[in-house]
Parts: sequence; C-alpha cells; structure tokens
Amino acid sequence: MNTTFTTTRVEHHQIDIDGLRTFYRAAGNPANPVIVLLHGFPSSSHMFRDLIPLLADRFRVIAPDYIGFGHSAAPTVNEFEYSFDKLTAHVRALLDHIGVTDAIYYMQDYGGPIGLRLATAKPALVRGLVIQSANAYMEGLTPAVAGVFMPLWEKGDDTGARQMLLAETTKMQYTAGARQPDALSPDAWTLDQALLDRPGSAERQMALFKDYRHNVPLFEVWQAYFRSHQPKTLVAWGRGDPFFGVPGAEAFRRDLKDVRVELLDSGHFALEEDAARVAELIKQTF
Repeated sequence: MNTTFTTTRVEHHQIDIDGLRTFYRAAGNPANPVIVLLHGFPSSSHMFRDLIPLLADRFRVIAPDYIGFGHSAAPTVNEFEYSFDKLTAHVRALLDHIGVTDAIYYMQDYGGPIGLRLATAKPALVRGLVIQSANAYMEGLTPAVAGVFMPLWEKGDDTGARQMLLAETTKMQYTAGARQPDALSPDAWTLDQALLDRPGSAERQMALFKDYRHNVPLFEVWQAYFRSHQPKTLVAWGRGDPFFGVPGAEAFRRDLKDVRVELLDSGHFALEEDAARVAELIKQTF
C-alpha cells in the first residue's frame, strides 16, 4: 500500500521510553534525511512549531521534549536523575526506538550539551550540525550567565539561579535582543511559565542548573571533535542574545572549516522572529 505524506502536517506522538511518557513532534517523509531539533531551557519542542513545517518538504523532522519538559513525563528528582548525561541517554533511546540512525542535529541552548554528547558518541552518524545559541566555547558565556551560575557552582548560592524560574525572567528570555519585542506572541513564554510552575519543577530545573557545570569541561572535548571530524555546520545565532554572546558564535570558525556563521537580528529565541530565514539557511547548507 502506498502512503502519501503531507509535508506540512505535523504529527504529535507520545510513546513509552524506559517507562516514561515521551512526547515528540514529527513531520515529513520518513525516507528523507533526518533532522533532530533539540530545544533549550525553559522551552520544549514548542519552540520549533514554526520551523518544523518549513523543513518538512526536505527532511524528516523529529523534535522531542526532554523528560521534565513540555508534554513528556516529569518525574520527581527522587524518581529520575536530572542530568545532561541522563537526558541525552533518554533522547538516544527515543531515537533508537523510532529508527533514527544518522541525522543532522539542531541545537539550541540545552540542546547543545545534549546534541554534542550524541554527536561525539557516534560521530559517523552525524550528517551535520545547526547551532543556535548553544555554547561550546568559553567566549560565549556572558557576564549575565556567570553572575547567575558561578555562585551556584562555587558556593551553593542559588539566589540568582532561582530568578531564572520567575515569569518576568522567562518573558525576558524571549524579548531581550528581539528586533520587535512588542510584536512577539506571548504564547511561548506563557506556556513555558505554566510548565515551570508545575509542582516539583523548581527542583528539577535546579538539578539541571547545578549539573550544567559538568558541561564546561567538555567544551575542549567538543572542540576536539570539531577539529577531528569536521561536521558541516551552520551557526544561526541571535546577535542580541543576553546569555550566549556573539563571540561564542564566531568561535566555531576556529575549529571548523566547513562552517557558515549567520548572525540574526534577534535574541535567544531567534525562531520567534526568524524561523523562515533559518529554514532557508538550513536548506542552503544541507
């Protein structure tokens, strides 16, 4: 029986992975090259809602929600280890379950340490990388980030980190650096905040904030991967991002030969304004 795929139709799936409800969005013909979209904090696959249909004519698009995020299960910190190693293992298990082998990895924010763990574990299966405000260089860590997380990592002072869970901070992550902040739909940050306000969410997110310090020593590992394997890479980065600065985007040129760096006139969540441009760049690059 022949199956016709409507490329602009986005599928929504919930499946059991290791006993946990795992949600992902998908679109496009399964015969096409796969692009895996890995979201950041405090968002979910919802951040890719405009990008997915724009890519579905060329790619099989897969966009999961990590455990503790979006529509996936959110067990307590006593029931699940909230670490980047564990989130990566769960994403890998999902991809294995649905038959994804080689893929392009699109990484934003938290998607960086997850996607680069996936890439370095099986470099032969990486078709390319798309980097959007996902840091792999010390140059990209702005004073704003250091001011929030260094006290947490060095002294256990979580005062600044807990500010990241507030509604005004969530909105700021979308509006800061945006070229038309007043034109942005509030749906994204309203949904993010509703999920952040769930029981147990603060403990889940604080565990990940604390664990993020283990990503910093891996920067050198990831840079060595870039130099040795030279994956084709597109860096599409909001120049107004208050957390991960432009030097972090430019730094990819140091280790990658086949890299395109595009600075967008937007902020941390650049897809809110530039999904069409990013889709165009991806199709030009891969």
